[in-house]
Amino acid sequence: MWKKVVFLGLAAATLIPVITAPVALVAGLVFGLTVGAPFPAQQKTAQTWLLQLSVVGLGAAMNLSTVLRAGASGALETAIGLTLTLALTFVLTRLLKTEATTSLLIGVGTAICGGSAIAAAAPAIGAKSHQTSVALAVVFLLNAIALFVFPPLGHLLSLSQTQFGHWAALAIHDTSSVVGAALQYGEEALSLATTVKLARALWIIPLTLVLARFWKRDAAPGAPAAKAKRPWFILGFVAMAALVTWVPALHDAGKVVATVARQVLVLTLFLVGAGVSRESLRQTGLKPVVLGVVLWVVVATSSVFVIRALG
Repeated sequence: MWKKVVFLGLAAATLIPVITAPVALVAGLVFGLTVGAPFPAQQKTAQTWLLQLSVVGLGAAMNLSTVLRAGASGALETAIGLTLTLALTFVLTRLLKTEATTSLLIGVGTAICGGSAIAAAAPAIGAKSHQTSVALAVVFLLNAIALFVFPPLGHLLSLSQTQFGHWAALAIHDTSSVVGAALQYGEEALSLATTVKLARALWIIPLTLVLARFWKRDAAPGAPAAKAKRPWFILGFVAMAALVTWVPALHDAGKVVATVARQVLVLTLFLVGAGVSRESLRQTGLKPVVLGVVLWVVVATSSVFVIRALG
């Protein structure tokens, strides 16, 4: 009984605004690995629905017109970067012999926008709780490192405000960490980095639709292949962004919705972490961390080289 009470208390605490996503995920992991999930079936159902609703709500924070313009101007660059990152992910998955679904989620998070991309892709490809949790943990670790490392590196490389803004948007996973790193560099870097990153976030939509259609989902031996779920919540994400952008009266309400969605996502990450068992973690191993670090280093190095070459 006490396990259930503590679990529900911790879950409720994650809705307090001061609790961040990494803290919630770590708290969930600690609980899951030491105590164990008290409501495994209910947790799985709740996290699926909350994850999808959170993604829809996050659309309320986007100015769709600005993002579409930025996305159109950098469409070719984004498409090439996304393709190369995912191709490298598949190569590393074979070399390191990592679990395919977890590796794909890390690759998607690296290529587009970190935790948000993982959150959107996970239900579309039928990812299990421990697969999603490992991918998110890798991304959050690299996000934390980026906040401290990127601004000094930018100055060391003598990057301009514009160059650093592009680099941060291309090489740092989550939008929140992009904003944090760019804010330390300057106002021009912050404005450019935020716009470019949000434009890249729109690529979640076509990529998730493609993955839902073609990704081979996990199934028990001899069992029929699971039918891919169509990620209609991604269309809800775009619809929410369009509504808030083109109906000015809803702008302030949109900010509230997005704030609530971000905190619900924090709760969801606690549920994801709490669903991880010691057995599932042993099966995963440290190889996904190696994969995530290699991907990140390659993307960061190649992107800054291109940005400097283009002036």
